[in-house]
Amino acid sequence: MRAEVDAAGFEFISWRNAPIGEAADPADVSNLRDRMRRVVFEPCSAYATDIRDEIGRLPTDAVLSVDFLFGAALGAEASGVPLAFLSPHVSLRILPGIPPATSGLGQPKTPEERAEVAAACAALNDAMNASLPILNRARVDFGLPVLPDVMDLFDRADRVLLATSRAFDFEASSLPDNFRYIGPLLDVPNWSNFWQAPWPAQRDRPRALIACSTGAQNQRDLFQRVIDAVGKIEIDAVFTAGPNLDVVDFRAPQNVNLMHGAPHNSVMADVSLVISQGGHGTVTRSLINGLPQLVLPMARDQLANAARVEAKGVGLRLGPTASEQEIAAAINRLITEPQFKVAARKLGDAIRVDIDASGLVNEMELLGALGHQRRSHS
Repeated sequence: MRAEVDAAGFEFISWRNAPIGEAADPADVSNLRDRMRRVVFEPCSAYATDIRDEIGRLPTDAVLSVDFLFGAALGAEASGVPLAFLSPHVSLRILPGIPPATSGLGQPKTPEERAEVAAACAALNDAMNASLPILNRARVDFGLPVLPDVMDLFDRADRVLLATSRAFDFEASSLPDNFRYIGPLLDVPNWSNFWQAPWPAQRDRPRALIACSTGAQNQRDLFQRVIDAVGKIEIDAVFTAGPNLDVVDFRAPQNVNLMHGAPHNSVMADVSLVISQGGHGTVTRSLINGLPQLVLPMARDQLANAARVEAKGVGLRLGPTASEQEIAAAINRLITEPQFKVAARKLGDAIRVDIDASGLVNEMELLGALGHQRRSHS
């Protein structure tokens, strides 16, 4: 993120004790419980130490941390500084009436579906609480009380800011008092290239964006199948590999153009549909551009986003092992059946309203004022 931070004009400070690179974000996501232990819980003390040291280095009025950095919450709490968890996806905290972010289930409507969602919530809670002793040891080391449940960490935060649209999300039975929807946060990464349409302007046929996730998830084989499927359809497409794949590792038919990166807003203004793993940014950007989408989720929040895409009628979902024939059939449906585009435009308009009304800055100013007041009286 250094280039992004430098471009925004802020001081960049590297983690000193906490892991970085693949150690902080391993590509193997096959075992949720093991991944959570290695990525979220075991580095807790290291993240907390870095946060506490930085708060001690410069006067700090508030901490804004991505929600997976539980250690950042410990460092802020131990320092007496207000904390906001930022969820750049649907809620990681389990919410009543909503399937957990890891399940890929839809909004429950029948007793059977509610039972299935309850079981999925219990499974996620068990997976998280399997590492609760690690979290509590770190809390004791930092002079903090132990927690009976990992989810209590979210309740101790001053704010949990959901950077998604309420129109896109499922409806919870209730929300904790510290939860706020602030709308999606969308920007163009500085590694994406200038966009110049690679297809002939006069050719009148559908066009697609094939967008690979920016995270490393061993997804090369999946996208080769997608590219091969698109090669069998009368459309043009551009494939953006992102920072973790190399275009030289792919073979492409004549109707698919391979690129390292491109500004997706510009590309989406020139295409008919989007094919992706279902990352929150890509899904949301597709919607505000009124584009139907095919989602092939692999991990992280992609299953949750795919479930919402399917439930809202704005696209189709396939598993990451889908065949070329299945992928081609789904793309043909999105091209020929107009209801997907109609639904995408409607939901996209609602998301734009949420973006325009975002309360992120206001919420952080309130927390900053609270933290400043605490420092003034300490």
